[in-house]
Amino acid sequence: MDKMRVAVVGVGHLGSIHAKIYKHIPGCILAGVCDADPVKLKEVSHALRVPGYTDINQLFGKIDAASVAVPTRLHHKISSQLLEQGIHLLVEKPFTVNLEEAEHLIALARKKGLILQVGHIERFNSAFNATQKIIKDPKFIECHRLSSFPNRSLDVGAVLDIMIHDIDIVLGLVNSPLERVESVGINVLTDREDIANARLTFENGCIANLTASRVSDEAMRKIRIFQPNTYISLDYKNAEACVYRKLENKITKERLPIEKEQPLQKELASFVDCLINRKEPLVTGEVAKEALAVALTIQDQIWQKSKTS
Repeated sequence: MDKMRVAVVGVGHLGSIHAKIYKHIPGCILAGVCDADPVKLKEVSHALRVPGYTDINQLFGKIDAASVAVPTRLHHKISSQLLEQGIHLLVEKPFTVNLEEAEHLIALARKKGLILQVGHIERFNSAFNATQKIIKDPKFIECHRLSSFPNRSLDVGAVLDIMIHDIDIVLGLVNSPLERVESVGINVLTDREDIANARLTFENGCIANLTASRVSDEAMRKIRIFQPNTYISLDYKNAEACVYRKLENKITKERLPIEKEQPLQKELASFVDCLINRKEPLVTGEVAKEALAVALTIQDQIWQKSKTS
């Protein structure tokens, strides 16, 4: 079949990387990039030698699918317009700013028979994938996601910006309804939470403790998973995974072999594969909505506490 014609809408830091990767994925052709900033648009379109557009209406009829990497507040508006035109989408996380917008996009994609994937990139991390068969009955999960101040994605706080990655992973690992959410957070450099901590308690007794900061001097993306007789340590940043097991009276350590790959490359290649073979994405709109619902609960708890303090 002919190659899928793909565009990237929003060519800031992340969107420009999307565009570069699409240029080299078999089965697709980068048919254009779109951004309201003519300076940034010209820079990316010239570098990649693809057409550049300042209005998404100019894309209609020219593409089959698109990555949406605009600011979160615009996700619903831009995605709705593209879906209405029969265009398959990969929407960067966080999916939308509220559940109503997420539900509308899911319903619209279903009505149009379109693929809708959401960019939860850690699902494609080699270290995480290497442990999937080992993680069976988690009892306690601890996540740390720390970064320096990004100077971008500041239209959302640390929960929707970075903690949502770990929320998505935890919900996927724990096969049980969420029973309770307890959250704290503070703003440091912005008017939104820059540091956040959440404790998730599930009906089966599993507890997950999540910490996210975008004002840290140290970059860290780690998750630790404890289950009967086994402790699993994942380092997303360095793509490393270790498994500690209790065997009789000894603790053994196994470093899992990891084929280090670029998660975003794998994510976009998976999206193109779904387009070509009409497969369901690993992270559907429905899956992303579940993570968004928990993230919004955490965010609302933090904001409510800040109003009363």
